[in-house]
Amino acid sequence: MPRSVNHVASRARRKKILKRVKGQFGARKNVWTVAKNAYEKGLTYAFAHRRMKKREFRALWIQRINAAARLEGMSYSQLMGALHKNGIEINRKTLAYLAVNNPEAFKAIVKKVK
Repeated sequence: MPRSVNHVASRARRKKILKRVKGQFGARKNVWTVAKNAYEKGLTYAFAHRRMKKREFRALWIQRINAAARLEGMSYSQLMGALHKNGIEINRKTLAYLAVNNPEAFKAIVKKVK
């Protein structure tokens, strides 16, 4: 009896990955083995970078708060220490948003903690 191979399923599996690597450079977009490796590596990077994204945004917020605080004559660490000492619960994301888009509100916060 001849061997039965499910070509429909295996072709569908390959097409699914080739569709997802469309737009890659060179053989990564059309050679099955290269495309599969590129796709799997991309998933690994995606997993890691979802966590790195959080670190990078926190660093960006801190830089923005520091720049705005220095215009008011304080450093970032002095500002954050004063905020905690005065019991003002405001997160870095919101503080950075205020520093960039609403400097008057940021100045009011700094004046309150000075």
